[in-house]
Amino acid sequence: MTAVRRRVASTARAAGQVSTGWRALAALGAAGLALAFTPALAQPKAAPAVFAPAAERESIKPAAPGQKVLRYAFNAGETGFDPARIVDLYSRVITTHIFEALYTYDHLARPARIKPLIADGMPEHSPDFRTWTVRLKKGIYFADDPAFGGQKREVTAQDFVYAIKRFADPANKSPVVAGVLDQKYIGLAALRDKALKEKKPFDYDTEIEGLRALDRHTIQYKLEEPRPRFLDSLAASDLFGAVAREVVEKYGEAIPAHPVGTGPFRMVQWRRSSLIVLERNPHYREVLYDAEPAADDAEGQAILARFKGRKLPMIDRVEVSIIEESQPRWLSFLNEQIDFVSVPLEFANQAVPNGKLAPNLARRGVQLYRGLNPDAAFTYFNMEDPVVGGYTPERIALRRAIALAMDVEREIRVIRRGQAVPAQSVVVPHTTGYDPRFKSENGDFDPARAKALLDLHGYVDKDGDGWRDQPDGKPLTLEVATQPDQLSRQFDELWKKNMQRIGIRVKFFPGKWPEQLKAARAGKLMLWTLGSSAAGSDGQGALARLYGPQAGSQNLARFRSAEFDRVYERMQVIADSPERDELFRQAKLISVAYMPYKVTVHRFTNDMLQPWVQGYRRPTFWNEWWHRVDIDLARAPGQKP
Repeated sequence: MTAVRRRVASTARAAGQVSTGWRALAALGAAGLALAFTPALAQPKAAPAVFAPAAERESIKPAAPGQKVLRYAFNAGETGFDPARIVDLYSRVITTHIFEALYTYDHLARPARIKPLIADGMPEHSPDFRTWTVRLKKGIYFADDPAFGGQKREVTAQDFVYAIKRFADPANKSPVVAGVLDQKYIGLAALRDKALKEKKPFDYDTEIEGLRALDRHTIQYKLEEPRPRFLDSLAASDLFGAVAREVVEKYGEAIPAHPVGTGPFRMVQWRRSSLIVLERNPHYREVLYDAEPAADDAEGQAILARFKGRKLPMIDRVEVSIIEESQPRWLSFLNEQIDFVSVPLEFANQAVPNGKLAPNLARRGVQLYRGLNPDAAFTYFNMEDPVVGGYTPERIALRRAIALAMDVEREIRVIRRGQAVPAQSVVVPHTTGYDPRFKSENGDFDPARAKALLDLHGYVDKDGDGWRDQPDGKPLTLEVATQPDQLSRQFDELWKKNMQRIGIRVKFFPGKWPEQLKAARAGKLMLWTLGSSAAGSDGQGALARLYGPQAGSQNLARFRSAEFDRVYERMQVIADSPERDELFRQAKLISVAYMPYKVTVHRFTNDMLQPWVQGYRRPTFWNEWWHRVDIDLARAPGQKP
């Protein structure tokens, strides 16, 4: 165990067991390509697994003198590091520093701008946006691995074709297969269907028209429908980075423990739900720091002036500890045992009073980066549930009444410590389709109107017990899924008060995050509260939560509306335009009318870094930044030049 792990463990024991955090689901990809699930508190596994290259498996070496080490903490455990099987955001934060996609985001550009990474220039596309062609840079190699037999392994176009096919392979049970198939690669769905129908292994060797390596360094994508924003999916490095087939075949079911990519870091240690260590990839090609911040962006220009031309990565090692409880995580930062923390809600008033860095932290040189996230917290209603689901007037009235009874302002003030703003729709800030002037019933708190709706549609107390019953006389009880931690209990108490105000009984079903998520995707929960974050600038990703074919994937509510699907599908195929803006408006109105989701807030994040971490800038949508920061060894405790 490294020194930082011993200090963190000691801090956690001293602090005791104080639960915190909130659950979040991240809908990644501008066109709703994938989901990443991010429980704030994952449960540690009983038997931690350790991964390291074979030569180091018996004894993990601590950081060497002079190494620049970034000490980081996750507030939930990871699941594994196979891009095709990842369902959580924390695992993706790791893989996005190991795998590289064709394109990436300019680290300093605001608004977000995509630029080539492994691709040799921007893609070419047909006038109808159905055919996209990308050329690769030559001489890019995977990190060393025994699967390559001691040889250097160059990345080829076929590695990107293989990576996407892996999502469609039924054996991988990819949680994001629906989003990948939604891109409409010609022949990919048929290849998957054949494997399912014949119950045979997926045929990776059959070439399909939609995914072709034209030569060693040229990829061509052909789509059944126009996809004007297809470039966004090519920049999803944590999902669609190059994957070497021989690595997958060597490790088989153990592949989640053996991520081998082309990126700036390689994984050298993994103790499940405890510790993850990355080190500089010794064979990473020469990549120099460069960016294009706006001319009037003083912060961005200053960072560029300081680091332009520096070889990446600028640090040698990243140690990621899993500290699920908020109090020990926060104390670890205050005690200078970790270098980065997103301030837990419980400590927001102390750390960022009135949205400003606390004077005691400012005197220590702590850096604050605060911003409104491209995210939303929401409660979904299972549209197939016999109590809250359905499309008849009384069921719609019930969901709307529940939504009107939710006191979001109190949630923000009391539980979220002011670290959020009320939401009006599923579309999130910083994305297309988000209009700060848009106002809807989704943002209303009106218990009187909620009661009137319930009375009008027959949800009245028929047996005299003081609680409303269903129109047919059966008891009306909301079965609310939740988690067994302190912060969740605060939300549960507010739920109870909100529903008591309008005469509805509530019963809570706490469970661990993985089990609740599995049940949600299977359609077994009545309702649950979680959240989502965008990973691209197109707001249509949020609307995938209402798209019928995505039921059980992004569409946890299992909402199905032919009218909505027509709007969604039209949005997919047209370019950004006033027509598309109007379709966004229609989609939001349909969502509010049927209320499969009550969207509550958009959240602020308060990132804090120690004074010796240099060059940080919070990405708007993407996750990779570790290789673009530096550590001042002269100031970092425990690190010597």
